[in-house]
Amino acid sequence: MLLDQLRSNCTMRETDSLLAPTLSGPRRYQMMRHGRQQLSFYAESSSSSSSSSGQLVDCTLKEFLWQHVELVLSKKGFDDSVGRNPQPSHFELPTYQKWVAAALKLYEVTIEGKDDDPTSLTGELSSKIMGSIKVLEGYLDIDTKFSENRCQKALPMAHSAYQSNLPHNYTMTVHKNQLAQALRVYSQHARGPAFHKYAMQLNEDCYKFWSNGHQLCEERSLTDQHCVHKFHLLPKAGEKPEADRNPPILYHNSRARSTGACNCGRKQAPRDDPFDIKAANYDFYQLLEEKCCGKLEHINFPVFQPSTPDPAPARDESSPAPPEGEIEKLKEKEPQTQGESTGLSLALSLGQSTGSLGTYPPDAQAGGDNAESHGQSGDSKSEKRPSLVDRQASTVEYLPGMLHSNCPKGLLPKFSSWSLVKLGPAKAYNFHTGLDQQGFIPGTNYLMPWDIVIRTRTEDEGDLDTNSWPAPNKAVPAKRSSVVMGRGRRRDDIARAFVGFEYEDARGRRFMCSGPDKVMKVMGGGPKESAIKALNSDMPLYILSSTQGRGLKPHYAQFMRLFVVVPDAPLQITLTPQVQPGPPPCPVFYPEKQEITLPADGLWVLRFPYAYVTERGPCFPPKESQQLMSYKVLRGILKAITHYHCDLVNPTVFHWNTFWK
Repeated sequence: MLLDQLRSNCTMRETDSLLAPTLSGPRRYQMMRHGRQQLSFYAESSSSSSSSSGQLVDCTLKEFLWQHVELVLSKKGFDDSVGRNPQPSHFELPTYQKWVAAALKLYEVTIEGKDDDPTSLTGELSSKIMGSIKVLEGYLDIDTKFSENRCQKALPMAHSAYQSNLPHNYTMTVHKNQLAQALRVYSQHARGPAFHKYAMQLNEDCYKFWSNGHQLCEERSLTDQHCVHKFHLLPKAGEKPEADRNPPILYHNSRARSTGACNCGRKQAPRDDPFDIKAANYDFYQLLEEKCCGKLEHINFPVFQPSTPDPAPARDESSPAPPEGEIEKLKEKEPQTQGESTGLSLALSLGQSTGSLGTYPPDAQAGGDNAESHGQSGDSKSEKRPSLVDRQASTVEYLPGMLHSNCPKGLLPKFSSWSLVKLGPAKAYNFHTGLDQQGFIPGTNYLMPWDIVIRTRTEDEGDLDTNSWPAPNKAVPAKRSSVVMGRGRRRDDIARAFVGFEYEDARGRRFMCSGPDKVMKVMGGGPKESAIKALNSDMPLYILSSTQGRGLKPHYAQFMRLFVVVPDAPLQITLTPQVQPGPPPCPVFYPEKQEITLPADGLWVLRFPYAYVTERGPCFPPKESQQLMSYKVLRGILKAITHYHCDLVNPTVFHWNTFWK
């Protein structure tokens, strides 16, 4: 029935057949299709016949449909292919029910835009339908086909751009830069809807090329140097390196070497560029301890003492900062002790960062000269907060990195990154010749004098005790030199200590600094400048080396040791080192014992860490000279406590900034 209707509707009238060319079959269809310049759906008869005038004749549609119907019914297939090698087409004639179902489904998808229900189709039928749709799209969508060909031609050029000027092994940063260059080349030639598809393929191809034997180790040393090995694994405990394995088992190595001194500074040795904190701050110095410093007197810092066979590292749990109202309440409740160096400031205990840490008196930082106010303040506020050492340290969890202001309280590392060694008695240091150690640049190996007032007496007290008389035939000792202060006259008993801030560069050259950014240079006879200026300032952690090389890259020297000569006098000198190795919010590092009292009559050396590492990673050295002032050793590193002979119960505290008047 359907075929009969199609034949009746597509039959041409005799008048139309007379006008048409005497051709049949496919050739007739092609001639009519190429010969007509435009479609004509309406035609009026020019004859005088009234029967045909005014009637509508649809010639082109009938011709188009009938030629195809004839080819299908005759099972000859279409032969109007425009390809270079045309192939005969074969058709499968469906039944009427299948044709209606397929037409209805196509109408719903293409016209009404309804989505197919995946549950209504089996997997095999769904794959066949999708395959047929792709084939149909390949024939019908000319833009997509053109875009596919265009993008496929652009891929080889993009691959060549990616692999140009590449080393054999390279890092992810180089991979990303080369990939960006390849995508720029690809975008210059690729067009059309297939652009993103082949861009993703380019990304995958470049990643496969990089990860297939060209990947460089991404680990950086604590001095910010790349490991030179290709992607490798680290040896486990007791395992030997194997370079022939895939991936190889090797230790990190940047091929950078430097020269460093031991804990006391008397012996120098080459060292490899460290990749972990233990190798940087402990292992290297322990090897030199056996050769140099092992027999010297040490003040050991507390470390983790496990109570279980398998202790675990502490987890990095950053506590949220309390609201501002809670901060104000804590500030009111917090006791503040004048001159206290064991407790941290409130901002640090809350995980925040400030420019200067430690509760130092305002006058001390401002350079005030009211010595009596310091003593009264210290007597009136004797209550102190418990320090980290006073609290019970954990024996189950240890601190994986170094101790700093943002660490959880009550945790200690497995080893100390600091060292405190006694070189000898106070007389071991010669003021006129300086330190006799390796690596010092001539004229920079001197310690600066630090005069400490032990006791101040008025002239009325006299120089001798009233109950003591000179021995027979003995002259009265001469009076000591007096210091004029205002209207009255006083006599000061002064003890002289010595302080030295040592810097060391990667080539082993060492020198002292007499102040911030000021390298010491003494021609002979000892330095004339006092240590008060340096003690009252934030000393830089890094400084430009006094002897630069020929290259454009600047060489930095790092603050590595603090030399202190404690005289044999009734006083105590206390160390409170604090280092901020970066701009805020970088935390402040300090030893496991925040306040160290140095015994009298000794030449002491405090060795600072070579590298500073937190749980989040290392604090790299600066790369620009403008950032040097953000890396500093905070002021307040030394203070002195003097004891009067007449009052040993209540000693008077004198801060170092009040001594030099």
